[in-house]
Amino acid sequence: MKRNKISAIICFITSLLFYINAILNFSSEGSMGVVYICLGSTFLCLGAVWLNDRKDDDNK
Repeated sequence: MKRNKISAIICFITSLLFYINAILNFSSEGSMGVVYICLGSTFLCLGAVWLNDRKDDDNK
């Protein structure tokens, strides 16, 4: 149970770092900003899935 929460927090932090990197790339006219936004969104969704699995396990 605690492992899922730690995994979700790591995914949220990774997502935040990808978003920050995307903002920095857009400000310096880089072309990888869109890729970083997509990766950040993916990790954000993964973190939400892990938290949702934790809630389902608590209800059982």
